[in-house]
Amino acid sequence: MFKDLKAEALQYHAQPRPGKLGIEVTKPCATQRDLALAYTPGVAAPVREIAQDAEAAYQYTGKGNLVAVITDGTAVLGLGNVGALAGKPVMEGKGVLFKRFADIDVFDIEVNAPSPAAFIDTVINISPTFGGINLEDIAAPHCFEIEQALIDRLDIPVFHDDQHGTAIIISAGLLNALEIQGKNIGQVRIVCIGAGAAGIASMKLLVELGATKENIFLVDRTGVVQSERGGLPAYKQEFAHVTPARTLADIMRGADVMIGVSGPDLVDAAMVRSMAPNAVIFALSNPDPEINPAIVAQERDDVIMATGRSDYPNQVNNVLGFPFIFRGALDVRARCINSEMKIAAVRALAQLAREPVPQQVLEAYGLPSMSFGKDYIIPKPFDPRLKEAISGAVAKAAIASGVARNI
Repeated sequence: MFKDLKAEALQYHAQPRPGKLGIEVTKPCATQRDLALAYTPGVAAPVREIAQDAEAAYQYTGKGNLVAVITDGTAVLGLGNVGALAGKPVMEGKGVLFKRFADIDVFDIEVNAPSPAAFIDTVINISPTFGGINLEDIAAPHCFEIEQALIDRLDIPVFHDDQHGTAIIISAGLLNALEIQGKNIGQVRIVCIGAGAAGIASMKLLVELGATKENIFLVDRTGVVQSERGGLPAYKQEFAHVTPARTLADIMRGADVMIGVSGPDLVDAAMVRSMAPNAVIFALSNPDPEINPAIVAQERDDVIMATGRSDYPNQVNNVLGFPFIFRGALDVRARCINSEMKIAAVRALAQLAREPVPQQVLEAYGLPSMSFGKDYIIPKPFDPRLKEAISGAVAKAAIASGVARNI
């Protein structure tokens, strides 16, 4: 099956023309007059307007609907540091999702950068072209430094989807799962397997939503992130606790929630059995989760389970977030994507799962019915209501928090 998929994927990317993205002309270009307007001498008119007022670029160019999807290729999917050029198919794919789901134009940009500083300078130097910057597949800890530096120095939205997109979808799904299980986010004990970009950002967002740091435990390749371990980087130290637990099995005992953003088959049946009643498991390693849902189902019937896969219920998929978050931010020309906007996206996504599912969504997934419950805690990616619900909520939050320039 994998061999067939590989061959089909290579064919898909190569034919009938290489790649997945193209550029289209948006104005008439059939006559001499059209050319005179599109280029010289007519183009001088908007040039002069923009030279006098930089904001005019939003009126006379495509800047306001153009996002850079940009990477250094250091953490591409689960393939690791494959280099900038090898990451290009993924960046093009991201562009396809932006266009398909939110009608946002994308230039994918792959940067050979010898250092975070060089990458930061590159993005800043090309930033006048764009209405927003989507950072992609950049390894921790450099991703934290890069994103913060760009947020500090640019006045357009900068968003590292591997961090915040993942965090937003996880948070929306978890809020709903906890409600179904009758648990309070401020009281549950959460184990996060994976202390990289996605794990850290998700835990920080959950804290903003009411979780307590004292109840959040990180597990990395070495084991439980705890205070007695030396040499912890600052982003891990924030979640380090005094605890006798050292292994994943130790820390899983009595846990209400397990969130996996790490690797396949790290959790076994005994760990699942040791969790608290009415537990929640988000095993998001893709394509192979931290534990197979079939194993969980054999061991427990009180667990709500989510994965990153489309062939199981409750798929945690970033496409539920980033296109619509950028759409809302671009529509009001937000200077950034702040905490208020992220939380608005979480709550809009969570609320949408509680509403009746349109017939066209049921038909797209071949299901007779779908309703809020253990097997439906977050909307499906092809739900046509996502754009209006999330983009609208993000835009309103941008206006309310004072970062919108187009009200």
